[in-house]
Amino acid sequence: MGKPLEVFPIDYGRSFLANPSPANSVRFWIESRTILFDDAGGEPVHFYQCASCKSENTFGEKDLLYADNYDFMPIFGGEDLLIFRRYVRIMPGRYRQLQKAEDVWGTPIFKLVPAKPFIVLDGWNQIRDATAEGLPLITQTEIRNEETGLRAIVECPTKTMNISIDKKMYQVDTGPIAFPDLSKRFDPPIDCLRLAFVVFNSPHFADFVIEQPTPVDQEGTGETKVYHYSNPFSISVKNTVMAQGS
Repeated sequence: MGKPLEVFPIDYGRSFLANPSPANSVRFWIESRTILFDDAGGEPVHFYQCASCKSENTFGEKDLLYADNYDFMPIFGGEDLLIFRRYVRIMPGRYRQLQKAEDVWGTPIFKLVPAKPFIVLDGWNQIRDATAEGLPLITQTEIRNEETGLRAIVECPTKTMNISIDKKMYQVDTGPIAFPDLSKRFDPPIDCLRLAFVVFNSPHFADFVIEQPTPVDQEGTGETKVYHYSNPFSISVKNTVMAQGS
């Protein structure tokens, strides 16, 4: 076993973020969280990426979905709120918007449930057995940038786990997550986040694919684009796989 966990996982089946607005006391399911650390000083910042929904005529008498529909996903962190709206067309001014959380639904209320009990899975045999037993799996991926002194832990429930008995290998495939750009310090810090998927089959590296404008025309002119997860890349990280008991 390695050193003790720096961050203890939450129960993703029972953790939510609620808002107190009397007009719409909306509750969001927490889909992942990213914790940003600045080793030069300061307190860690926790970002909570919530599940997507569709654009809606909330509490309407009829026609509850907008005709020009889009995916809607909020990420909360500190006093700030980052909202992603994904239309069928590229709309840069609407795709990604920063706001103060209090101005939208009021000060968020975090309803976080610790993942108890849980165990850190040490190697292939334990990961295989926990997967076969149907236990909820949670991963933490630690990313760091030595030049800036920034690092982050991306934590998420494992939605897809691949197991090869023949090769004695596992492979995690999960998203979306809030991927942090650690190349510089952003103001506000939540501005460092992009939507991504994470894939790994080793403790030492992970591959990511980030949502971004992506050409779809077969002619290769690049004139027609949609938001899509594209241009995968691989980086050195520290991956931890955990299982949650009953």
